[in-house]
Amino acid sequence: MTDLSKLHTDKLYINGQWQNSHGGDLHAVICPATEEKICDVVQGTAEDVDLAVQAAREAFKTWRTTTAAERAAFLNAIADGMEARKEELIEAVSVALGCPAHITEWLHVDGPIYATRYYAKRAHLMEETEKAGHSLIMREPVGVCGFITPWNYPLHQFVGKVAPAIAAGCTMIAKPSEMTPLQDYVMAEIIDSVGLPAGVFNLVPGAGPIVGAALSAHPDIDMVSFTGSTRAGVEVARAAAPTVKRVCQELGGKSPFIITPDADLEAAVRWGCEDVFINTGQTCTALTRMLVPADRYEEAVEIAKRVAEEVKLGKGGDAFMGPLSSARQREIVRSYIDKGVSEGARLVAGGAEAPEGLEQGFYVKPTVFADVTNDMTIAREEIFGPVTCLIPYKDLDEAIAIANDSEYGLSSGVWAKDAESALPVVRRLEAGLCFVNGGEFNYDAPFGGFKRSGNGREFGEAGLDEFIELKSVQMPA
Repeated sequence: MTDLSKLHTDKLYINGQWQNSHGGDLHAVICPATEEKICDVVQGTAEDVDLAVQAAREAFKTWRTTTAAERAAFLNAIADGMEARKEELIEAVSVALGCPAHITEWLHVDGPIYATRYYAKRAHLMEETEKAGHSLIMREPVGVCGFITPWNYPLHQFVGKVAPAIAAGCTMIAKPSEMTPLQDYVMAEIIDSVGLPAGVFNLVPGAGPIVGAALSAHPDIDMVSFTGSTRAGVEVARAAAPTVKRVCQELGGKSPFIITPDADLEAAVRWGCEDVFINTGQTCTALTRMLVPADRYEEAVEIAKRVAEEVKLGKGGDAFMGPLSSARQREIVRSYIDKGVSEGARLVAGGAEAPEGLEQGFYVKPTVFADVTNDMTIAREEIFGPVTCLIPYKDLDEAIAIANDSEYGLSSGVWAKDAESALPVVRRLEAGLCFVNGGEFNYDAPFGGFKRSGNGREFGEAGLDEFIELKSVQMPA
């Protein structure tokens, strides 16, 4: 165990210094597995945001002129620091989110380390020019950025914003979720230790309606990148509109998973259930609507029931699923389970009652609903808990119609007899991401959604593009 109490959680990190907040209010970070307080984290104010933006704006004047090689060296040094403090990062995420540590390592930490090095390798793209007829096309950094990150994948989304911003030559202010801020403090210490110039990175934790709103509306911020609910994303965009700043949003999802008639049903249903149950269902890309051929439906229901009942809950090394992130989130998930029952869905496994032996902690049973129709609340709204809905279909045209009948379009999945057979179905799905036959998330590829799931992309080279302004230089013909 590492000692998280040594982190500077009573301070803000602004202009290369640990500083006091102008407000000084504290927010308790609660361990969802034990319901005990981990620590208090200071809350920033709009005045603190002003100071951080001022520092970032001043730093941008010189940071934007650094070479790609310099910025790549900083990113590699940050990745080295993440490797050196990996156990601390694992604990920081695990203890505040509730994800078992052995899963946190590969689900929450390994990928962000890889992504940091990925953007170090691509910083050179900022110095490349393209020819278009008699014009040159140059890339320049967008400027000062405000980052608002979520509680469910806190390090993942931190790196998905901070690493490409550094590679592009931007400066930034980061606001973590009040529930899971600890990994940002570890990252701030790492960033400080590698000597990133003062003001390039600033950390201002605090409440969304205060710090998040100040970042979104600030006239000296050129871009705001937000990950969270669609409802909150609308507020961010509304606050950003008067200053015409760039807005990048990764928002909600209610993603479909089509199992084709020729698929390996056992493998497909098992993978689909585990996709929903991992991270206790608190995954925006979770494939929570499982679409199954009607003539194999009951077989699929039995497989899903068995998988749910096999899931080990807890925080130890044999646990697959930890608690939900908070008491409030547990109540939200329980209310959706009750709603599913009241609307006529068949409860196959799980339910709203506390799991036996886990009365302490914000635990919920992995839950499976059958006989779900796509007009039910549990099929329309993002539950953000370990709840999956099985929906029958008569043919693939109907399956695709059901899949696309959603205001969201973040993720999707298809399991067919082989990957090649899945691609014609994939092309008809209205989603920015699709998992085929159990394919894994890829940090080299763009991530983002269609429709009300957001705009813009993170990760891959498209993630770097979000931080770039293109300049056309008209040369003599």
